[in-house]
Amino acid sequence: MTKAEKIQFTLDALEQLYPETPVPLDHNDPFTLLVAVVLSAQCTDERVNKITPKLFAVADNPYDMAKLTVEQIAEIIRPCGLVPMKSKGIHAFSNTIVNEYGGKVPASFEALEAMPSVGHKTASVVMSQAFGVPAFPVDTHIQRLMYRWGFSNGKSVAQTERDAKRLFPKESWNKLHLQIIFYGREYSPARGWDLDKDFITSTVGRKSEIQRWHKDQEFKHKKSGTGKKARR
Repeated sequence: MTKAEKIQFTLDALEQLYPETPVPLDHNDPFTLLVAVVLSAQCTDERVNKITPKLFAVADNPYDMAKLTVEQIAEIIRPCGLVPMKSKGIHAFSNTIVNEYGGKVPASFEALEAMPSVGHKTASVVMSQAFGVPAFPVDTHIQRLMYRWGFSNGKSVAQTERDAKRLFPKESWNKLHLQIIFYGREYSPARGWDLDKDFITSTVGRKSEIQRWHKDQEFKHKKSGTGKKARR
């Protein structure tokens, strides 16, 4: 297959699997999405979705969030981890939104990335999912699959994002990045990866990754066989 054919096969397969792409983080508006994305750093979406209802019951807008103390925010979000950074960041950017943007989350990469605890990935998620601006947030699933599929060298998140934007149609970005995440979780995880189930990688994947998987399987079978003999 040519590179173009591999790209099209991947797009078609993902669209067939995931015609609908609900945002994994529960939210009501750009502000609650911004908070949820910040909380999701090194924390599962499932856990975030259990914590945010408790937080948003107290403060679901920047005005009320800014009135809370950092300690009050920290106490609620504790199960999400990285509590000192996240609580200070949420408190600080809530004040920024109130004082500099009239209580509305700015629809600008530059403005978002200038706020505490808001990096490029977080800004990209908010811009794409809250405001519909084409963006390609790269998380660990996308980083892994872009490399497995031979679409990027995997050396950096920034490079992976550039490659994704270069290879995939701009109008597909906002939906596609979620489709890749869903596929990565279901068919091509970092741990317990089964190439027999990962039909996209087995079809278009990087040869070295496919060979590595087969070598790992051979090693496991040999190890299992040695173990059986040793017990006899």
